Order: sequence, then structure tokens, then C-alpha cells
Amino acid sequence: MITAKIIDLKKSILFQAATVEKMIGKAIKGLVEKNRKLLNEVIEEDEELVNKYDISIDEKCVALLALYHPEAKDLRTVITISKMGIDLERIGDSAVNIAESALYLISKPAVKPFKTLPKLADETIKMLDGSINAFVNEDAESAIEICRSDYIVNEMRDQIIRELITYMATDPHAIERSIHLIRISDNLERVADLSTNIAEDTVYIATGKIIKHSSYDDI
Repeated sequence: MITAKIIDLKKSILFQAATVEKMIGKAIKGLVEKNRKLLNEVIEEDEELVNKYDISIDEKCVALLALYHPEAKDLRTVITISKMGIDLERIGDSAVNIAESALYLISKPAVKPFKTLPKLADETIKMLDGSINAFVNEDAESAIEICRSDYIVNEMRDQIIRELITYMATDPHAIERSIHLIRISDNLERVADLSTNIAEDTVYIATGKIIKHSSYDDI
């Protein structure tokens, strides 16, 4: 019985993961294509769906712990999925933040580093997708590689911010637009960090090892 319940729980977390990944993609596509409809969908419809998943997953985890008293790997799985639900809900929040800033930007002239953002978004989505696939397959090695790749997103975000600071110094009229681009960059970097959390939790499920706060090169 507990096996069937855990399978159902995994299906729920995968639905939530697919939704937030789609939200990030829609928010960036809406920005690049200046598609107000996509951006409003992220803010007005998708966020509510993610929040419903979050509540449902939390309730299922509590019920599993209370009724079935899982042990060993089953216990690790339930606890980890509960944490993943929180991380995925936060990714949904980041998608909304991106969409809100995008709604401001699409009616304004683009600033120079704008072209770099889709590359940052692609790398971020790659990390999120990779962390979810590692979870599905309980693939600790792939999960560790996701953790090791986090620096790529950090460096890209830092590059965008440096370019924007220079741009704001030379053109004060671009300050507000640049601040929104920095907000989008920061939220993408946040999604990458949360994807790393999911990858770390996957390692915990698969091996029982806690690698949080560890040097990934030493694992």
C-alpha cells in the first residue's frame, strides 16, 4: 500500500515540476516575443495551479507519515518530496517575478544586455530539467553534475549585472529598465539554486548521503 502511495506522491511532484518549468519558459518567451498574453497566463493562472499542487503535496506527505510510518528509503523519499514541493513553489514565484518585470520591459526599448538573458534562461531551464530527470531516475551521479554546473549560471548572471551597471552609468534613462533586467537575472539565478537543492535531495534519496554545504568536487 505504501508503495502505491509514494508512486502517487511522485506523480504529483512531477506535475508540479512540469508546471513551473513551463512557467519559466513562458515568462522568457513572453519577454523575448513581447507576448503579453503569455506573461499574464504565468501571473494569473499558472501560479494558482502551482500553489494548489503545493498544498496537495504537503497534505499527502503528512498523511503518509502519519498513517504508514515509512522507514529507510521510503522515509527519505517522503521527506525529500515535501522539501521539493517548497522549492518548486518558490520557482513558480520566481517565474511570476520574471513575468511581472517582463510586462514592464516589453513596452520599452531594449537595453544592450537583453540578448544575454535568453542564454541565461536556457542554462537555468537545463538545470531544472536535469534535476527533475535525476530525481525521476534516482540518478545520483547526474544530480551531482547538476550541482557542479551551478557556477555557470552564477557567472552569466554576474556578467549581465556588470554590463547593466556600466550601461546605467552612461545612460541614466535606462536605469529603471536595467533594474528590471537585474531582477529577472537574479530570479533565474535563484531558480538555478533551487534546482541545485532538488539535485542534492535526489542524492539523499538515492544514497542516503547529505551533500548540502559540501564541495561537489570532493564527492
